[in-house]
Amino acid sequence: MVLLGSLVNGAAIVLGGSVGLVLKKGLSDRIAKAVMNALALCVLYIGVSGMLKGENVLITILSMVFGTLVGEWIDLDEKINQLGDAIEQKVSSPGEKVSVSKGFVTASLLFCVGAMAIVGALQSGLTGNHDTLFAKSLIDGIAAIVMASSLGIGVLLSAGLVLVYEGGITLFANVLAPLLTDSVINEMTCVGSLLIVGLALNMLKLTNLKIMNYAPAVFFPILFGYFM
Repeated sequence: MVLLGSLVNGAAIVLGGSVGLVLKKGLSDRIAKAVMNALALCVLYIGVSGMLKGENVLITILSMVFGTLVGEWIDLDEKINQLGDAIEQKVSSPGEKVSVSKGFVTASLLFCVGAMAIVGALQSGLTGNHDTLFAKSLIDGIAAIVMASSLGIGVLLSAGLVLVYEGGITLFANVLAPLLTDSVINEMTCVGSLLIVGLALNMLKLTNLKIMNYAPAVFFPILFGYFM
């Protein structure tokens, strides 16, 4: 089953997120805020670590510029927030202080950006070996517990995007494999990690960046890596 790895990854996020929602009910506002700040620092660490994988700063700069232009033109951030608000009205409990869209965006970027998602999906599609995605599922499931305890049900919804993202790479692995070289994957990880740093700054309430409007930048290293 070629999509087994992606399906297990999505299920692990839903399961871990569900556990986190149960734990969230027992947290006071003070503790919930402290956990959120601790999570933000961890997100910052993940972002800074991933940035170091970049090898060509020009590709990073061009990807961020052109990706942001596309994101602002489409206004992804506004569309995601509208979707999150619609879901929030249906599923959020009274007094809920964390938006669905915030949890969705934060979790989606963390779970999709990185070499494991890309390499694991390629392995699943090319060889039928799901070991990398199985290992990622364990990591993501544990992370989802912590994230959902602070960010709410939006974390669970990110499982759908992870399934589409990893599943798409898996299904088109034979086409994408020549384009997703090690250097391109490193540049994609670098650009995505810059977005994760911005995400962490938002979580710490130091900035108010529209991170989803920068998200298309993650895919531009595929284009620029071909020419550079």
